[in-house]
Amino acid sequence: MMDITLAGRLPVRFRPHFDELLSSWIRRHAAFYAVPPLVMLRHCLPEASSLRAADLNLSSDQEARLANIFAMEPTEVRRMTFTKVAQSSLRLIATRPTQCCLHCARAVDETAPILRIQLLGWRITCPLCGDQLLEVGGRHLPSPFKQYRAAAVHGEKLLDDEAERSIRTWASPADIARLLLMRRIPRPIPREHDLWRFRVLGAIIPDLDHVVAELEENLPTPANPILPLHLRPALLAGVAMVERAGPEMLRMLQGQMMGDNRVRFADTVKDMIARSCVTKAATQIQLM
Repeated sequence: MMDITLAGRLPVRFRPHFDELLSSWIRRHAAFYAVPPLVMLRHCLPEASSLRAADLNLSSDQEARLANIFAMEPTEVRRMTFTKVAQSSLRLIATRPTQCCLHCARAVDETAPILRIQLLGWRITCPLCGDQLLEVGGRHLPSPFKQYRAAAVHGEKLLDDEAERSIRTWASPADIARLLLMRRIPRPIPREHDLWRFRVLGAIIPDLDHVVAELEENLPTPANPILPLHLRPALLAGVAMVERAGPEMLRMLQGQMMGDNRVRFADTVKDMIARSCVTKAATQIQLM
């Protein structure tokens, strides 16, 4: 085991791969120095709690310290993290690689670098080359929602603009996505299906209920709104449809809910519209 306990720049440093995740880059150094990844990270940042925390949120001071030890610019360190991702989008970042691009990440194993795009739960195409993303491990199920592809690509752009560039229209696309994953009560109530499978999204993507029942899929909850790649186009298309239709569609969708769920849905919609009005008013003032 090589001694890395002394402060200062490391004698051997690797350049990050394009779009590589910070924790992946740290792990590659840890493997070279034959130490655990967290030990490698804490050599640079003694206060670091985990590699995941470093991926999600680095302070400017931490970026500067990492940059100094690895002889690079702080902006290069920042590009490897999700520090600048909008707060509303953080739940859409997976904890492990769930997808890959055959062109940009040909292998997914212990030695391969992990790219940021492999954790982005709002992507169906690779932002680096435009190719279709595939499930990791070679598993690829064709999407049953190909007819919604144009809307899904638009929804992907809405979510990406918010997450990576803090650009949104009248509402947060990530908030819309979470609303669409809330449970609903279909009318008439079917006898042959489990009611917990029905989500608000199925009210605007009618094929969803049938697909979920046929595949016996368990859709994620609003707390963890990352869908498998073959189902993700439905959610992205739903986001695009709601964004295009405006607040009235959300008010209409409240009719699909009952009890506390309906109250939570209505309160969230009210807050979204209120924030939108405040943002719009502030923008108009700036333009005056």
